[in-house]
Amino acid sequence: MNATADPAEPAEPPAKTSVACDHCGLPVPKGLIEPHEKEQFCCQGCRTVYQVIHANGLERYYRLRDSVAAKPRRAAATTNRYLAFDSEEFLTHQTRSTAGGRRVAELRLEGVHCAACLWLVERLPGIVEGVADAKLSLRASLVRVTWDPTAVSLSRIAQTLDCLGYPAYPAAGVTALDVRRNEERKQLVRLGVAGALAGNSMLLALALYAGLFSGIESHFHLLFRWVSAGLGMVSLAWPGAVFFRGAWAAIAARRPSLDLPIALALTVGGVAGLANTLLDRGEIYFDSLSVLVFLLLVGRWFQARQQRRADEAVGLIFAFTPSTCRVVMGDEVVDRPVDSLAFGELVEVRSGDLIPADGAVESGESSVNQALLTGESHPAPVGPGQKVYAGAQNLGGVLRVRVIATGEESRVGGLMRLVDQGVREKPPIVQFADRVSGWFVAAVVVLSLATLLGWWAATGGAAAIDHTVALLIVACPCALGLATPLTMAMALGAAARRNMLVKDARAIERLAKSGRLLLDKTGTITAGRPVLKTWIGPSWLKAVVAAAERDSVHPVGAALRRAFCKEGVDDGAIVDQVVELGDGGLTARFEGRRLRIGCPSYFDRESFLTNDLWRRAAAEHQTLGQTVVLVALDEELIGLAALADQTRPDAAGALEQLASAGWRTSILSGDAADVVHGVAAEVGVPFEHACAGMSPEGKLEVVRRRGDAGGVTVMVGDGVNDAAALAAADVGVAVQGGAEASLAAADVYLAQSGLAPLVDLTDLARQAMRVVRRNLAISLGYNLLAVSLAAAGLITPLAAAVLMPISSATVLASAAAGLRGGR
Repeated sequence: MNATADPAEPAEPPAKTSVACDHCGLPVPKGLIEPHEKEQFCCQGCRTVYQVIHANGLERYYRLRDSVAAKPRRAAATTNRYLAFDSEEFLTHQTRSTAGGRRVAELRLEGVHCAACLWLVERLPGIVEGVADAKLSLRASLVRVTWDPTAVSLSRIAQTLDCLGYPAYPAAGVTALDVRRNEERKQLVRLGVAGALAGNSMLLALALYAGLFSGIESHFHLLFRWVSAGLGMVSLAWPGAVFFRGAWAAIAARRPSLDLPIALALTVGGVAGLANTLLDRGEIYFDSLSVLVFLLLVGRWFQARQQRRADEAVGLIFAFTPSTCRVVMGDEVVDRPVDSLAFGELVEVRSGDLIPADGAVESGESSVNQALLTGESHPAPVGPGQKVYAGAQNLGGVLRVRVIATGEESRVGGLMRLVDQGVREKPPIVQFADRVSGWFVAAVVVLSLATLLGWWAATGGAAAIDHTVALLIVACPCALGLATPLTMAMALGAAARRNMLVKDARAIERLAKSGRLLLDKTGTITAGRPVLKTWIGPSWLKAVVAAAERDSVHPVGAALRRAFCKEGVDDGAIVDQVVELGDGGLTARFEGRRLRIGCPSYFDRESFLTNDLWRRAAAEHQTLGQTVVLVALDEELIGLAALADQTRPDAAGALEQLASAGWRTSILSGDAADVVHGVAAEVGVPFEHACAGMSPEGKLEVVRRRGDAGGVTVMVGDGVNDAAALAAADVGVAVQGGAEASLAAADVYLAQSGLAPLVDLTDLARQAMRVVRRNLAISLGYNLLAVSLAAAGLITPLAAAVLMPISSATVLASAAAGLRGGR
């Protein structure tokens, strides 16, 4: 008789040697097995997920998981780390608003791996009240969640995803730079695989070729051919796939490209080699094909690296603006990130600080250095009601600025958009090598078809395939396609050895010609910082001025300090109570007397310039484009210093050499007319070609007008105000000490000071183009001769496989010999 168990006392299940977790299916540790419980779990995370799924009627998840044979995965432990998702700063920068008061956020999920995960995550609206939609990209592990913030918090949504086994992270941290780096990694992996396959194929080919002369046993001969075929087919199917995709795109676009004959040669060679391997006859070609794939991928990787540099001018706003700022909130001043600033907020800018955003001065007087933005070498006085711009430096008293534009809406942001536009609108030059390659591609395709049909009709299939394969291999445009890039690479290396970074090889071809040379003044023709030219006054006063300017961040004050210390003047004079004013002046106490140092306009306001002698002296130096500083003790003027930006010593000679090479020079400067014309006279630039008072937008317009007029336009500069013009010019050249934005926007960076390196670069460019033309002639001559011999049946596939790399080596040797002078 069967005993009936008491329902209050459930029967103990039989002992199991292994118990599976009811959620993830992984073994439950012995210490966590609960003998009297129906469900068993390997961890608390799996228990929580299991309960959430069943409480919401989502048991179908397990059927989906089992149907796709997903690998068991232990659930992540739940945490409370998502409270920061509800902060105002996070919601402002990581989410966006939609119609109806809803918000949208993108979260990167960890642990997404199968269709069951997709199904479960997209059931989120049924699990969490207030979630309107959830869409998951399985490939990117990125979920886009739309929710009602009045009904549920983002931290609750993230916590629920965590409970389901998918820890969440903000997706905004993944940038375009990350995408580019990921693509470069893929290219390097593809390149590494191609190199390994090519190396092993060549080792096998060496054994097979040696066996032709010294003999090889038949089973080893067959084994090596099959292994070589296997390696070659992998090389064509994986790393070589990029050429087949490029060829298909060229066919779809009905435009010839180098990928077309390459893909045709790889296809015919691969099919013929595989057929010869199966039939154990003739050449198998896989060594040449594998090496060809590897060499072409090497060239493409370097080309991609150069192209990436052309895009680095975008997103440079924070390279020259501060990352934090001081925001006035009632009676307190708090530090905040610049990217959290909003329209209408009040910021405090102390002496020496950079202004964080465009705004209007609400209180305080000072002078600001805007040379980085406008090219103006003299600091500009500002006061209440006047506009100031992000990136300018406060050089005097404390300013309080009401924000009117931030980030991309600021003037700096507008300049960066112009930089981006200039980079993208720069007209690409169609090189002679590309045109010749296009004609050659069409000719090779037609000739290979003619060779196949002609030999097939005359001798049959085997000879026709051999001759066609030989033609495609020997006529592969590797040498022709690499003639220009190889020479350009050698030229770039020669330039780098001379401390000239050329980021775009097309700049070499353009600089080999002549055209219009547009030069910024400050920091390019001149050194970019004022130096003392004249001192009128007693010698003992120099020590007093140096002591008063000891802590000044103003360029003029620093120049006076450098000049007087350089002369050996002791700056230890007892000067105290120093106050740097915002209207171009400074006051202090010296031996109980009041010391004033400032510009003529400051003394005009103080009614000091009543002495005609001092007034005429100041006016005379200002006419020469110099900055005048006056010094007074009590009520008496007793000293005058005249400062000027110093012209670089090599500027006049360099511009003369460039003029003799056919370059026509103009100066574009944001500085005053008398200053610009004085510098132009020093370096030999005609008066009518010295343009003063140029804004960044004005410089850009001049560059575009010169470009429309034809010829090559070269812009040389160093500041943010030059960045847009540098990007729009045919060749942008940034000089040493320039702003980061100008360096990124330019095609060339001269790491040595002065303009003499520009002369060296144009000489190198002309030399490189002579080598390019010679290498093109060698490549064309080789291809014409080799194609003719192959079509006539005078070159075997084996000979073609040997000649193909020899042609590339010849071009490389020619480039090396032609540019050997670059040191």
